[in-house]
Amino acid sequence: MLDLAEREVILIIPMYPNMELAAAQTASILAEIMNFEENHIDEIQFAVIETCINAFEHSKRKDKPVVIKFIMKDDALELKITDCGVGFRLDQVKSSDRDGAVSKGLRKRGWGLEIIRHMMDEVNVESSDKGTTITMTKKKVSSK
Repeated sequence: MLDLAEREVILIIPMYPNMELAAAQTASILAEIMNFEENHIDEIQFAVIETCINAFEHSKRKDKPVVIKFIMKDDALELKITDCGVGFRLDQVKSSDRDGAVSKGLRKRGWGLEIIRHMMDEVNVESSDKGTTITMTKKKVSSK
């Protein structure tokens, strides 16, 4: 088993185009090491990409990097994605008329947090005027 120092990986990425792919690739490699099922690895990658893109688009701090901390636990992979942006209040995030948009065949923006919550088992958002941290956990499915 890995010791504590080997169970954490920290990746710091600048807000350059496609850098979210580096974060997703790192997540994929760690999930493979942990023997996650392929479909769960895909979900982790998708959630990481979506979270990084949100940080890039909404932090309003292109001069500051995004820090991703991967924590490998015995039964789960935890990811903490932090930007140094302006932050936001979760209760002020406007939810689009998604049901109406879907029924009309329209695609609207603003689905990021919902997608992340759907892909991951646990999602926590902490935000202030010093930045936002999204903590996501994907649990391993026990093989029987």
